[in-house]
Amino acid sequence: MTFFLEKEKTGSTPYVLIDEEKKFMRIAGVSFHEGIVEFFEEINGWLEGYLASDFDAFTFECEMKYFNSSTAKLLLNMLLNMDDYASGDKKITVNWMTTQDNEIIIECGEDFQEEMSNLEFNIVIK
Repeated sequence: MTFFLEKEKTGSTPYVLIDEEKKFMRIAGVSFHEGIVEFFEEINGWLEGYLASDFDAFTFECEMKYFNSSTAKLLLNMLLNMDDYASGDKKITVNWMTTQDNEIIIECGEDFQEEMSNLEFNIVIK
C-alpha cells in the first residue's frame, strides 16, 4: 500500500500533501508554529524511508508565503536529504514556487538552490 497524507493548513502550519503513488509531495502556505519540528516529524519520517527505497522519480512542490527560521532549517535539511539521494537513476525535481513580490522567499529559494548539486531545483515565479 502506498502512503498518502493530507494535512489542511492552519493559521501557523502549512498545507501538506504526500501522494506516494504519484511520487509527489506539496507543502504550501505559512509555517511558524512553535511545535513545527513535531508537525514535520511524520513528513520527514516518510521522506527518509521513501528516499531510501527503490524509486525512479519524485517531485517536491514548495509554495510557501512565509516561514520562520525553524521551518527554514527543516526545509533545508529535507532538500539536502533529497539532494543526497538524487542520482542518474533517481530523478528528484523541486519546484520552489512563489510570486514576484515575495522577495524573501525568492532569495531563500536561490540560497537553497546553491546548496543543491544533484537534484533539479526550479524557482517558479507565478
